[in-house]
Amino acid sequence: MRHKHSDYMHWSKTQSRARFNLATSGVAAFPLCELPVDLEKLEINGENSYGYEPLRSAIAKHHGVDPECVVEAAGTSMANHLAMAAIIEPGDEVLIEHPAYGLILDVAQYLQANVKRFPRTEENGWMVDQEAIRRCVTPKTRLVVITNLHNPTSVLTPDSVLREVGDIARSVRALVLVDEVYLDAVYKDTPRTSFHLGPEFVVTSSLTKVYGVSGLRCGWILARPDLAWKMRRLNDLYSATPVYPSELLSVFVFEHLNLLRERARRILDADRKLLHNFLAHQPALSAIRTDWGTTSFVRLRNSNADIFLKRLRADFETSAVPGRFFEMPDYFRIGMGVNTEMFAEGLSRVGRALIGAEDN
Repeated sequence: MRHKHSDYMHWSKTQSRARFNLATSGVAAFPLCELPVDLEKLEINGENSYGYEPLRSAIAKHHGVDPECVVEAAGTSMANHLAMAAIIEPGDEVLIEHPAYGLILDVAQYLQANVKRFPRTEENGWMVDQEAIRRCVTPKTRLVVITNLHNPTSVLTPDSVLREVGDIARSVRALVLVDEVYLDAVYKDTPRTSFHLGPEFVVTSSLTKVYGVSGLRCGWILARPDLAWKMRRLNDLYSATPVYPSELLSVFVFEHLNLLRERARRILDADRKLLHNFLAHQPALSAIRTDWGTTSFVRLRNSNADIFLKRLRADFETSAVPGRFFEMPDYFRIGMGVNTEMFAEGLSRVGRALIGAEDN
């Protein structure tokens, strides 16, 4: 029976919310009233055969690529689905990082890929190990999948490592899919997209996690023109045509990206400072420190994370993402960038719950 569900998405939609929500994955929603947009220019219907040209051009300009390499998609999750569906056939070997964002695994399994894994370990700072990938690829490998920034740890993979991964993939005639939805949350010396590293790279991203406009569902794929066209044709089977008002508003957002990005940066900087200070005083927890991204992956020493998180939500009205959704049951993911006052109180409640766990 083909895999046809996502346990993580079901949990996220039905059980993640709490008064003090540390289970978020992106920054706070940016309100429409603060976006300098002329709503009189908004229309319900418009021309879109295989992409709204002003939006494709805005995405292309943002990344410094040819618009022919840009494929519109409904968010990064749909972009990942569409990219993988266009590249692989049932039974093809796909090499995916571990730990991995659950929905990427779910899509690969739905597409009936032969999923193999390469490890990213806390001992190695969650970094991509090129030699581990080299050991895992085979002549049957068709795709290597990486998130950058890594979801759930927010660790950055530098171009030098990605370039070597591209060389390994090319040696077996495979492609490299890099989900870059968090990359713009590197606020200093922001790396350019890995799509520039070579034709074997396919990149996905969106305006969702870093810019706070999730409701627009503005996602995209960067791929060489022949593969991009294949993806556009395949998308006829999925969504046919996008929502035109969303495309118009997304163009407006691209015109004011710095406004949205700076608002999110201020909140993230404040939250990250609080988190670093909190972790420094919590011997029951460990985490690799990062200076970017919207999430942190925290290990709970000597306790059951699922039991702890259930008690945290029930007794302290605070939620975080269980590590089991990343195949790491001793961990949990903390989200930043929504509301610093709420975040501070949420951390305080985690600390109080930890005291209670030690007492038990």
